[in-house]
Amino acid sequence: MATYLELKEQAERLLAQAEEMREQEIAQAIADIKEKMRLYGLTAEDLGLGRAGGGRAPRGKAAAAPIKYRGPNGETWSGGRGRKPQWVTQALQQGRKLEEFAVKGAAR
Repeated sequence: MATYLELKEQAERLLAQAEEMREQEIAQAIADIKEKMRLYGLTAEDLGLGRAGGGRAPRGKAAAAPIKYRGPNGETWSGGRGRKPQWVTQALQQGRKLEEFAVKGAAR
């Protein structure tokens, strides 16, 4: 029969092994999510996660920018500052013009 100390040592090894497995699974989940976000051109805001960069207290919700462009699969973009969405970048690389995606009646 195992002693208390032997069982405690075994439990500690199992906890360490479980934590290692948890970290591996989290890393894989993050990689899967990032890949899907890349494939579909999603942002943290699209997922309802707000602004990335964390730790700051939310200040109040800013008014959403009007949609100026709509992609071939229904994606939207306000044309604001920062990186262009992947669908825009791909369309431009294919020789298409941004004006092709302009939403009619969008405020300019």
